Parts: sequence; structure tokens; C-alpha cells
Amino acid sequence: MSSPPIRQLALQGAAAILILSLAWPYFGLRGEAMPWLETSLAIGAAAWLFATLSRQPWWWRVIHAGFMPLVWFTHTLAIDPGWFLLAAILLLLVYRGALTGQVPLYLSNKQTVQALADLLAERGTSRFLDLGAGLGSTTIPLADTLPESRFTGYENAPLTCLAGRLLSIGRPNIDWRWEDMWQARLGDYDVVYAFLSPAPMARLWEKVQAEMKPGSVFISNSFPVPGATPDRVIEVDCVPPRPLYCYQR
Repeated sequence: MSSPPIRQLALQGAAAILILSLAWPYFGLRGEAMPWLETSLAIGAAAWLFATLSRQPWWWRVIHAGFMPLVWFTHTLAIDPGWFLLAAILLLLVYRGALTGQVPLYLSNKQTVQALADLLAERGTSRFLDLGAGLGSTTIPLADTLPESRFTGYENAPLTCLAGRLLSIGRPNIDWRWEDMWQARLGDYDVVYAFLSPAPMARLWEKVQAEMKPGSVFISNSFPVPGATPDRVIEVDCVPPRPLYCYQR
């Protein structure tokens, strides 16, 4: 099976080929210049349709619809190509998870952190793992609130991980790992927390079942495990709603 980025690129390419194969002969026979604005909008509409038919998440539909019109718009600005290369490198350094695993950069809010702190306080001193820790919006305030517990954050985007490390300076109970979350040994932790996306949840649940020890708990922010019933759902008082799905091992 092809990787998610390749599938998305193929979908966008199919939309471009479809529209260009119709538009190019039409305007060529009429001896008219291609109306690139209208063509880019048509490609965006076709890509949105393909994304909808293939049941892509809403954010991918928006990306596909806007990609080609944005390409046309940036072309009219005559920006030096070097800036696009720099932007691509920076995006990869910050949003690597979105490209390699369909996991955007989410930041946990204060209400979620408080709910997690209350849950950890009930359990006592714990070893807490944050899969996809981002900038440390979860691990840092929890480490301050619960200094006796240990917190580990896995983050595969290098610039994001570096920022998290710098923001964690002075907190000896936080460890950072610049690694893919699939390399984490879940059995080393009492609580495993994930704020990812629907895409990796089925595979992650298999890893949780295989590695986490009895008595530990897996918590997913916003995205339930497909086909599994949570032992507890914590409704976080925030907008939009961010329930915590808790699965006891």
C-alpha cells in the first residue's frame, strides 16, 4: 500500500490531469490562451470531489480544494523559488508528523491539562508518556504540577522537539526523545497519552494491547479507538469539545 503523502499527491495529480485533458484541447482548437485562474479553480473543485469520494478527512478536502488555486496565486506574485524551498524545509522541521503519519501539530489546552493532572493525582506518582508531544503544551505544565512524577515526550519533528526541550529547561522530571512514536516502549510507562488524529489510532491500539502492562492506562484526546469501548470518558469543559477517552489495561 502506498504511503499517505503519495496517495494525496496521486489524488491531486488525477484532478489536474482530468481538467487539463479537457481544457487544453478545447482552448487549443479555439486558438485561445488557457485561462489559468479558472483552470486552477476547476482543478481544485475536481480534487475536492475526489477527496470527498475517497472519504478523506475534512482538512484534506480543504487542502486539495485550495492547493492549485494557491499555486496560481503565488505564481502571479513572482516570488523567488528559494523562498519556497526555505518554507518547505521549515514546514518539514515543524510539521513532519503531518507528512509522515497524518498527525497535525495539536496543542493541548489548559482545561485538558487540568483534567489530566486530576487523573494523575488519583493514580499517585506515575511515569507519563506523551506520544507526539509537540512543544510540550501537555508535559511541561503537568511536570510543574506533579513534580514527583516523570514525564517523557516523543516528537519526530526536529524543530518542534528542540523548542520543547528549550521550554522544558529547569524541569528535571521531563525527558524528550527525538524519535518516531512507533519506537516508544509503552510498557515502560503507567500512563500513555496521545493527541493525534483518527488515522493512526487502529495501529496504535494494537501497539497498546501488545506492550502496555496491566494496571496502566491509555488516554486518547478527542479521537476514540475504533472498535474499542473506553472504560472512562472525561468530558473536558472547552470549545471545541475535547473528550479524553481512557482505556484501562
